[in-house]
Amino acid sequence: MKPDGERRSGTRIPTRVSTRVRTTKGIDHTAETRDVSANGVFLYTNSKMEKGADVELVLILPPELTSGEKCWVCCQATIVRVEEQGSDFGVAAQIRRMDILPEVAV
Repeated sequence: MKPDGERRSGTRIPTRVSTRVRTTKGIDHTAETRDVSANGVFLYTNSKMEKGADVELVLILPPELTSGEKCWVCCQATIVRVEEQGSDFGVAAQIRRMDILPEVAV
């Protein structure tokens, strides 16, 4: 049984990963994750986000959430909570869809 107020269905993995957040209007924002699960992500950004907004997230998933290898993913997500912290924002997003991106040589 989950503690009162706990709605997460997946195990959260604490990880700090740079993330690109793109709004439905095509505006890109930068963010950094605090934790990630198969169903959601919590990240920090200095861009104001709106609860209920749909966003696209591009980030590297940690090996704990994949088959043992880090991998790039593109997620379609909905912002479910925004915590204002001075000029920064904590954003919780529920992942609706996750696509693995091909490995790109740099």
